[in-house]
Amino acid sequence: MFTIDAHLDLSMNALEWNRDLTQPVAAINAREVGLTDKPDRAKAVVALPELRKGKIGLVVATQLGRYVAPNNHLPGWHSPQQAWAQTQGQLAWYKAMEDAGEMVQINDFASLESHVSLWQNDNDSTNKPIGYILSLEGADSIVDVSYLQAAYNYGLRALGPAHYGPGRYANGTDATGVMGDNGLQLLKEMERLNIILDATHLCDDAFWQALDNFGGYVWASHNNCRALVNHNRQYSDEMIRALINRGAVIGAALDAWMMVPGWVRGQSDPKQMNCNLEVMADHIDHICQIAGNALHVGMGTDLDGAFGREQCPYDLETIADLQKVPGILLKRGYSQTDIENMMYGNWLRFLRNAWK
Repeated sequence: MFTIDAHLDLSMNALEWNRDLTQPVAAINAREVGLTDKPDRAKAVVALPELRKGKIGLVVATQLGRYVAPNNHLPGWHSPQQAWAQTQGQLAWYKAMEDAGEMVQINDFASLESHVSLWQNDNDSTNKPIGYILSLEGADSIVDVSYLQAAYNYGLRALGPAHYGPGRYANGTDATGVMGDNGLQLLKEMERLNIILDATHLCDDAFWQALDNFGGYVWASHNNCRALVNHNRQYSDEMIRALINRGAVIGAALDAWMMVPGWVRGQSDPKQMNCNLEVMADHIDHICQIAGNALHVGMGTDLDGAFGREQCPYDLETIADLQKVPGILLKRGYSQTDIENMMYGNWLRFLRNAWK
């Protein structure tokens, strides 16, 4: 079944992990055997051939460049200008993939319709380009708000103001506090440019403030449910209801620590924690029960987002195994229409509305 994945860190994997994503996952992992610089070496699950194999023809693909102040111990860049340069290198990789015929940027209604038509026909998908919608995860690299126009001009269509910790425009996961004037100006400029607000990673204070101050389209590319995993990274039922009321779609994520409670990074094992694709369906169920329908959840896996098979469902070998999800949802009583909506239809409807 044609599938849309609303969050993949492809350029980060290509540049910071030094992975040739045009190669199959098996080849990438074989080349990493013996490497220990990152915990997910030789455990990758995402590459362009596996996206095609899994009929994942359209993805929301990120840029990411975090600024860190002297007292911030998270990994990142020491100036906004360095962070901007990092995102421009990531952009260059996407452009190189376009030049190679591997990917194609989707940035308006016409390109969306053309690409979906290409992928929904019955032709073999082996050589079809992967469509990507460019998103910025964390706004730290926007040196000042005037840079947002330049980013829109090169294709940026979604933006999450925060990532982890304190940010220049908004505070994110594990931080607290409302946005200042620069954050509010960012939201205003995003609304003017019709850039989608990705509410993912916003701390609770910034989440509510953003919804109050942004009149454009809002989604959550990769978030799970706080009722099932009690951490500020997840959404409370109240936050989920607020997103539903704004017409948002929430992407179900496959990072194990977001799926099952009590996960300890670097120690927990997916099988021992009973972390499988059924758990993803639990989070999907929870959102659908709050909504009263299956119109506000989709795929937003975050696979290979600085983790690999050591921290994702044990019954997923590569991202192509997303094609197991329709069967799981069917057994839970969802209709074929519901399943099609959750695999691609909800994201497609959202984008058509935003770009019409």
